[in-house]
Amino acid sequence: MNEVEFNIRLYLTGIMKAWTDRIDSTDQITPQRFILNAMTGLFNSLSSDEIEMIRFRYLKRLTLSEVASRYLLNERTVRNHTNPTVKQVKEIIKKATEQAQHAREVD
Repeated sequence: MNEVEFNIRLYLTGIMKAWTDRIDSTDQITPQRFILNAMTGLFNSLSSDEIEMIRFRYLKRLTLSEVASRYLLNERTVRNHTNPTVKQVKEIIKKATEQAQHAREVD
């Protein structure tokens, strides 16, 4: 399981929020809180169908073909609905990692 899939699974199952709340009880934005907040904004902007497609792909681990058949769509359409979200999750993780590295360098 790659980092993106791991974070999507953590977010969609609610584990990310529980862990973040447990780790981060301060007012500072930690990398975990940054990821949680950014992913919340991202997932709140998606349609219910897009979220469901992502659930099928990352929680149920269905292939693009299997998701497409459930929605009576072609694979390219499913990819067009899910790939932008996956790319944004990659960017969120990258920014959080960069912020954490920068914070370590400053300390």
